[in-house]
Amino acid sequence: MSAPAFTSVSTRRTLGGPFQVHSNRPPTPPPPDPQPAKSKKVEFSQAVRGWVQRTFAEENQIPGIGKSDFEEKLKMVINQYANSESLDSVDWDKMPLPQEMIQNERNQTKNNKRYRSPSPSFARESSYDNSRSTNKVTPKKRKSSDLEDDNEKDLPIRKKNVFEDRISYPDNKPESKPLSKKEQKRQRKLQEERKAFKTSSKSTGDLEKRRQRFEIERRGQSGKQNNNRPVSITPEPNPNDGPVVGTSQSLEKEFLRLTSAPKPETVRPVPILRETLDLLKKKWRAEKNYGYICNQFKSLRQDLTVQHVRTEFTVTVYEIHARIALEKGDLGEYHKCQTQLQALHKQRLGGKPAEFLAYRILYVVYTQNRTEMNNLLANLTVADRKPRAVKHALAVRSALAVGNYHRFFKLYLDTPNLGGYLIDMFLDRERLAALAAICKTYRPSVDLQFITNELAFESDEVTCSFICDHRGENLFERTDDKIKLLTQRAGSTFDTAKDVAFRKVDIKGQI
Repeated sequence: MSAPAFTSVSTRRTLGGPFQVHSNRPPTPPPPDPQPAKSKKVEFSQAVRGWVQRTFAEENQIPGIGKSDFEEKLKMVINQYANSESLDSVDWDKMPLPQEMIQNERNQTKNNKRYRSPSPSFARESSYDNSRSTNKVTPKKRKSSDLEDDNEKDLPIRKKNVFEDRISYPDNKPESKPLSKKEQKRQRKLQEERKAFKTSSKSTGDLEKRRQRFEIERRGQSGKQNNNRPVSITPEPNPNDGPVVGTSQSLEKEFLRLTSAPKPETVRPVPILRETLDLLKKKWRAEKNYGYICNQFKSLRQDLTVQHVRTEFTVTVYEIHARIALEKGDLGEYHKCQTQLQALHKQRLGGKPAEFLAYRILYVVYTQNRTEMNNLLANLTVADRKPRAVKHALAVRSALAVGNYHRFFKLYLDTPNLGGYLIDMFLDRERLAALAAICKTYRPSVDLQFITNELAFESDEVTCSFICDHRGENLFERTDDKIKLLTQRAGSTFDTAKDVAFRKVDIKGQI
C-alpha cells in the first residue's frame, strides 16, 4: 500500500491561540540570552577635561554654530580617540575646538561647492540646459543650504521626471475606461505643478548665469595676468571672521553703500570718529548744510557698525543724527536712527531714552499705527511714564483718542524738547478735524479770532490762508470790524478735506 499524499494533522477545536501542529519530535530549547558586554569605564585626563571646558566657554562660542552641533562633534572626537586608546597621546592644548572644526569644514565645503561645475549627468537632466552653449559649462546654482552635504544633488526634486512619475496618463485605446472627474482634476493639478517647476528651474538658471557673468566682469580686470592665465575668483570673506579694526585717519568720508567686505584702511577707528563728531557739530551750527551733514553722519554710523562698536558714543551719534533729521523734517533718516536707538537703549548704554520714547509715541500717533501703539503702551512700565516728555506724549495721544482738540492744541504750545517738529507733521489734519467739529457746533457763525486762538494759529492772516487753501474762501463775513466764519454755510467742506488728510501718511520724508 502506497504512502498517503498528505500529512495528517489534528483538528483545531478552539479560537484562543495559534494553531499547533503536534509532532513526536522533542521541542527545541530556546537559545540562551546573550550576556551584555561589560562597558569599559574610560578615565579622562585633566587635559581632556580642560579641552571640554574650553569648548563650552562663552568666549569661544561662534555665531551660527549651535550647541547641539558642537556637542555631537565633541562626542565623535573623544570616541574616536578613546576607541583607538590614544587619548593620552594627543596634545589637547593645541587641539582645535569642535566649533572651530565645524567652521573650517563648512568654509571648505562652501568654497569647493561654489566654483564646482555640474556633473555630465546633471547637465543632461537639467530642465534649462537647452539654452546654454555646448562648449560652455555654467556652475550649479547654490541655495541657502550651501552648508549641506554633497548628496543634496541626489534629491528627487533634481530629477527631470519627478512629476511625470506621478502622473498616470489615460490610455488612448478604445477599451480604456474614462477617468472620473476627481481623477481628471488631480491630473490637471499635477500637470500645472510640473509646468510651474520647469518654468522656475529655467528662471533660476537664467538668474544664476547672469550673476556669474557680472561676477566675472567685475573681477576680470583685476584677476588678469600678463601671461593671459584664467581668471581666479577669490571666495567671499567669511562673515564670522570678526569685526574690522579701522586704520584711516581722515575726519571726513563720503558715505557709500558696502558692496564687499570693508577694508581697514577705509574705516576710521573710534578716536578719529570722536573728532569727526565734534567737527560735524561745529559745521552744523555754522552752515546748516543738511545734505552734507546727513551724508557724513551716515558714513560715521557705517564705520561704527562694521567695527561692532556699541557703546555710549554710539548712542550719542544716533541721538544727534535723529535730532537733526527731526529738525529738517527728514522722517526717513529719523526712523532709521529711532529703530537703532530702541535696541541701544534696552542695553542701558546711556543717552536719553525718555526723550526718544516720547518721540516714538508721537511718531506712532502720526503714522496712525494702532497695533504699534497698543504694543507700545502695553510695554510701558510705571517708571517709563514718569518723565515729563513721556507724560506729555501720552497726554497728546489721549487727547486725540477722545477728540479733545482744545486740550491737544494747548499741549502743542507746551511741547518739550523737539516733539513739536513731530506734531507739526500731523498738525494740519488735526486742525481740519477741529474745524469740522466747530462748524457743526457753532451756528451760524464764529469769530475768526476765536479759531486763531483755539487752533493755535500764529495770526488771523495765517488762519484765513489755511481756510482758503481748503476751499473756504467764500465762508468769511466782515461785521463790526470783525471777521467771522460762516459755519452754517461750510457744510461738508472741512469734512471732505479731513477725510483726504487722514487717508494717507507719507513716512518716507527723505530729502
